[in-house]
Amino acid sequence: MGAYIFKRMLITIPMLIAVSFITFLLVSFSPIEPAEIVLQAQEVPVITEELLHQTNEELGFNKPFLTQYLNWLKESLRFNFGDSYVKNESVMNLIQPAFSNTLKLTIASSIFIVIFSIVFGVICALHERQVVDRTLSAILMLLTAIPSYGLGALFIILFSVKLDLLPTSGMEDGLKSYVLPVIVLALGYIGIYFRTIRSAMLNQIQEDYVLYDRACGLSEGKITWHILRNSLQVAVSIFCMAIPLILGGTVVIENIFAWPGLGSLSLNAILSRDYPVIQAYVLIVTATFVVFNMLADMINVTLNPRLRSGDK
Repeated sequence: MGAYIFKRMLITIPMLIAVSFITFLLVSFSPIEPAEIVLQAQEVPVITEELLHQTNEELGFNKPFLTQYLNWLKESLRFNFGDSYVKNESVMNLIQPAFSNTLKLTIASSIFIVIFSIVFGVICALHERQVVDRTLSAILMLLTAIPSYGLGALFIILFSVKLDLLPTSGMEDGLKSYVLPVIVLALGYIGIYFRTIRSAMLNQIQEDYVLYDRACGLSEGKITWHILRNSLQVAVSIFCMAIPLILGGTVVIENIFAWPGLGSLSLNAILSRDYPVIQAYVLIVTATFVVFNMLADMINVTLNPRLRSGDK
């Protein structure tokens, strides 16, 4: 197992380097020089050639591309992503609180997704093709099909404007602030993951050990628990990947609910061409994907050691 983890980590390193290079390369495709963006952000009234040259010298934009990339990579490894062009503040100081807010939203949504995916998956599997299964599946499929911005707007009108039960936006109302963003964010994933649990449960129900358990006189509750435990082995790695998926997919939700997280920060950075913030955001989200993908592989290997032999 130790050798597998070491090998998997070695594969991850070149992937992260490739992502960092592509991320840095994005700046080269900008139609405007970085120095001009900095000066525009600083609201300089007249941008002259001399001023552009001076800014290029100060910020190192006139150095060879590879030198710029290696310097940026070296500093990024120290979590120093430079200064924001627009806010003239350390990118890390902007990213840290935003990442913390998005992480809170991600964790709360992930817990919501895991609990309700399992509950709905078990209910549908135990009532396969019955009214409960068909009704629940149809409702969850419908909620999954509705775009998150439409669902968010609908919930805001219903629960915030009409019923005045929950805040429309922001984090100022404590736990109440989490309810609508978490529900809207989670519903799209529950509609997908509950089918994984349902399908795994139905496969397990056909196994011989279920007949054996019933022949031994075990209660239906114990048999269901046995089936669920085996079914979760299939779903654990899928749930593991839900965290980076949510982390990278909060842009719409955070903007609907004015959530001060990474999604809102990245969208504002894109609109204002604040490249240091965009680079840091892409790098952090991609690194999260890579790390959780590795974690999912390790969980799979732990649950099914035969996968290790296939890797040799």
